[in-house]
Amino acid sequence: MAAKAAHQLLGHAVVGTNDLSTAANFYDKLFALFGVGRILEQPGRAVYFGTTGLEFGVTNPYNGEGATIGNGNMVALSAHSRAHVDEVHALALKLGGTDEGRPGPRGPNGDGPYCAYFRDLDGNKLLVFRAGPDEAQG
Repeated sequence: MAAKAAHQLLGHAVVGTNDLSTAANFYDKLFALFGVGRILEQPGRAVYFGTTGLEFGVTNPYNGEGATIGNGNMVALSAHSRAHVDEVHALALKLGGTDEGRPGPRGPNGDGPYCAYFRDLDGNKLLVFRAGPDEAQG
């Protein structure tokens, strides 16, 4: 079944944290590699990142309970190039994230997208990937 091109499926992704200030600092540095910064802050509650609209948020859980990671949950970040994948993954680990899969091609013959996986400081799993050729630098 062909997808309709007129509708954007994803509005934004949100992950939970138990230390908003530390998590926001982690994502400040990580998203700087994408040219993305804070776009909305709700003091003591949430920080949202984006370029012109909300793309990603880190928040204290609304119900006031501790944030926990979801088994099988993951947020995917699209990189500009394979080198960008390497750079984002390396910075995530330098900032205290944990490795969940070193950068490299995926797929049965190594001909799939170039991917790397890591967990943030709260254990949320993220993927950074480049599918297809690198974007032209200009």
